[in-house]
Amino acid sequence: MQAAAQPLVSIIVPSYNQGRFIRRTLESIFTQDYQPLQVIVVDGASTDETVDVLRSFDGTPGFEWVSEPDSGVVEAVNKGFACARGVIGGIQSSDDFYLPGAIGAGVAALQADTALAFVFGDIATVDADGVELARSHLAPYSLKGVLTMETWIPQPSTFFRMDLARTLGGWRNAHPYAADTDLWMRMALQHPALKIDRLMAQRSMHEAQRDTQGQKILRDYSGMVDSLLPQFASKGLSGAARAGKLLMANRYVPASNEIARTGRLWRAALSCPSILKRQPISALIPGGYQCRAAASRVARWVGLR
Repeated sequence: MQAAAQPLVSIIVPSYNQGRFIRRTLESIFTQDYQPLQVIVVDGASTDETVDVLRSFDGTPGFEWVSEPDSGVVEAVNKGFACARGVIGGIQSSDDFYLPGAIGAGVAALQADTALAFVFGDIATVDADGVELARSHLAPYSLKGVLTMETWIPQPSTFFRMDLARTLGGWRNAHPYAADTDLWMRMALQHPALKIDRLMAQRSMHEAQRDTQGQKILRDYSGMVDSLLPQFASKGLSGAARAGKLLMANRYVPASNEIARTGRLWRAALSCPSILKRQPISALIPGGYQCRAAASRVARWVGLR
């Protein structure tokens, strides 16, 4: 690509004690076939090897970093927004990685349709050693689909209009465990978005992840939806928004009994009937999953005999 003909892309990397991953994160950015780049690492005064890794990238064109105490990832990302000069932005966690060509693909999609607020692609999930565990095959984007968990917007593979993100205030402190989804929702309420049919990033799964904080994620997701409910209602999506809160509860409250889970699913379907089309019969009957699993075990046993 000819750098002079391309918009500057600013990648914000919030960081705290992810020294075992951040070198690969940065390498996955600097080895992209896209220029020009501004890469902003905002580190929260890590006590592991992170700062040594950051120093080793000093002198790399487009690279800047700071390491100082902060209140958490929301403050870190918003510091990045304040420093970003790019027309297009990305937010990459310090333990996630871009795949080759991801930035160029994101920029090309945004340039092809100037109405888009953001674009995103599929991701692979990897373990702490980088071994691939699974790949997503996300459905085409719709705001209703995101609200009802038919699809989702992975932060590691998303690129967006920087001016819109800043106009909307970046990440909100009120919802720290759903801050990325909150921003995508607020952007999507303003402009359309697009899912790119391409594998674009890898997301690490390990013991220190924020995703292990299910109750906090559910709390912040629910609070975010409640704060935006009047805007969802204006687009005829209030039922989908209410249903999504119930589906998120089923995902992030694993201790729930089957009756409670099934009850939430039926309540979600009453709010948004199209959800029923995506559910197996076993999900709609208390104990259905256990019966299905038992039948599967019996079938395997009979087959072996």
